[in-house]
Amino acid sequence: MASFVRILDYYVPGDAPTVLVDFQGFCRSIASVRVRFAEFTLDSATRQILHRGGREIRLSPKAFDLLTALIEQRPRVLDKADLHRRIWPDTHVVDANLNVLVAEIRRALEDSRRHARFIRTVHAIGYAFCGEAVDLTERLAPRKTRPVRFWLVWNDRAMVLEDGDNTVGRDPQCTVWLDASGVSRRHARIRIVRGDDAVFLQDLGSKNGTIVQGSPITGEMRLTDGAVMQIGSVQLKLRVWSEGKSPETERIRPARKRV
Repeated sequence: MASFVRILDYYVPGDAPTVLVDFQGFCRSIASVRVRFAEFTLDSATRQILHRGGREIRLSPKAFDLLTALIEQRPRVLDKADLHRRIWPDTHVVDANLNVLVAEIRRALEDSRRHARFIRTVHAIGYAFCGEAVDLTERLAPRKTRPVRFWLVWNDRAMVLEDGDNTVGRDPQCTVWLDASGVSRRHARIRIVRGDDAVFLQDLGSKNGTIVQGSPITGEMRLTDGAVMQIGSVQLKLRVWSEGKSPETERIRPARKRV
């Protein structure tokens, strides 16, 4: 699977160069991860794990990222250094933090270290996903058009937007699920028109409205890269990436040694 790591080099003049640092391992793959294993279904696009009966399995954001990475790379063993780079980019953490996340995943999935169903510990190396999993992601033929990606940034989360209509709201069935105060069940709709590289936002009659640049929107509003929208208590930032407009990498001159 192709890597998405180099997207971290992209930035728009005027923006802080760390604007994409919080993507963690979520944007490391071109396609979203959607798999079924045992009685669970994981969808990285909606950041949900659903039980067969419809009950949602709750994980912290970093535990979810860890499980997604292990499933995506199954059955390969991911060493601890690799996992640290994926889950805590540019941050030094001790191995105990990783152990805490693994324990959280095992509790949520009713797994155990002694009788591992899903997460296998490889002593002194790392972890691997050892369960049987079925890939539910629709694999599309490569596009001839330039690869454009659209996503929303919220705290340490990145939420990929699909072509067409993306519903935003508190309902877990929404494309962008926001479990936060002031967000209506179906709050707004974001429409992606890939051919035109266009993004449109529309409020769906929400109780608190959808705010852009300090004012509630009426009708459908076109958004551009970097646009900030307020949905309930949540502030989202739109990001648009395209190979066609990515600036050349700036050459950095080595610092002179002081004598």
